[in-house]
Formats: sequence, structure tokens, C-alpha cells
Amino acid sequence: MQQEKNAQTIRLRQVLPDQIEQESMRIIVRELKQQNITLDESVAPIVKRVIHTSADFEYAHTLHFSANAVERGIKALQQGATIVTDTNMAKAGINHKALAKLGCQVVCFMADEEVAAAAKAAGTTRAVASMEKAAKLSGPVVFAIGNAPTALVRLCQLAVQQAVSPELIIGVPVGFVNVVESKQLLASLPVPHIVAMGRKGGSNVAAAICNALLYQAGGR
Repeated sequence: MQQEKNAQTIRLRQVLPDQIEQESMRIIVRELKQQNITLDESVAPIVKRVIHTSADFEYAHTLHFSANAVERGIKALQQGATIVTDTNMAKAGINHKALAKLGCQVVCFMADEEVAAAAKAAGTTRAVASMEKAAKLSGPVVFAIGNAPTALVRLCQLAVQQAVSPELIIGVPVGFVNVVESKQLLASLPVPHIVAMGRKGGSNVAAAICNALLYQAGGR
């Protein structure tokens, strides 16, 4: 009986599906203001999209943007860039209609048979081998790393060796082992990047950043 009474006191808001995102963004803007957080206009859409995905306002403080990173990412997408992810979850979370509208594509080589064979032969991980394969892609490339710090470290190494020249690296792996260090490594390089400093991140965050860039590029 007590549970029924408690349920009766809960007031659910009646919001239509197409209004949920708009209402969520209004709430985010309001709470940012309440927390006295002012976002730079150039990065605000990305930060708000990540908060919308994660319900975590800490990203307003931990997302780090190198100079012109957002502009470089938007321009690359407008030129039909390939987005490389380190998980199929991130790949699935990127808006495919927006990709198609801009003539972009998203790929993930983690389940690729050639990558598996290369990793086994070299005694390394698929994450490392997948970055090595992605480094051979032609055209503008955006990397979105949301899970594997080993992938991010190898990507940084390839960038230092000038074996890859990405238009943008999104480095937001999540976890405890080499996660913070891999992000610090990326942040230290003169490569356009967006990094979620600290332990937090994930495939959903990587996809959210990609979607925010796609929408700003005109994919929506």
C-alpha cells in the first residue's frame, strides 16, 4: 500500500518524443547558469551535447579543446571525412543520416579479420592494429577514441612519426589503466584534439562529440 501511495505522489511530465531533446537542452542551459558556468560559444554545442548524453555536468570543466579543433573538425566533415572509432558502439551511436547528408562515413576496424591477424602476428592488441590500418586511409580523417587507451597511445605515436595526419582526434577513453596518461599524451601534441581529461569518457561520449560536430557542419 505504501508503495502505491508513493507512486501516486510522483508527478511525471507529459513531454512528446520530439520535444524531449529540446526540453533537455533547456534544463542543461538553466543548470549551467545556476552553477555559474559560462561556455565559450565555439565549444558550447559540444559540451552541452556531451552533458545531454551523460547527464554529467563535470564535462563542462574537463573537456579540453586545442586551438581551432572544432573548426578543423567541422571543415573535415563538410569535406566528406571518414570518422574512425575504436568500438562498434561508438560507430552505432553516430547519426548515420547526418553522415550521409554530408557525404561522410564511419568505420571501425576492431572486428576486421586483417586487424586480428596483424595483431596476433605482432603480439599486440586489436586496438593498436586497428589504428595502424586506419592510418592508411586517404582523405580527411577524424578519429573518435572512446574506449581503448592503447588505441589512443598508438595513434599519438603514429602522429609523432608523421605516419598519420588526422584533421581531429577525439580522445575520450574511459577507465583506470593508462586512461589519464593517454589523454595527457594527446593534449601535449600539436595535433587538433578534443580531450575529456581524467578518467571519464566512453563510446557514448565519443559519439556525442561526433554528432555535435556533424550537426554544426550542416548534417541536420
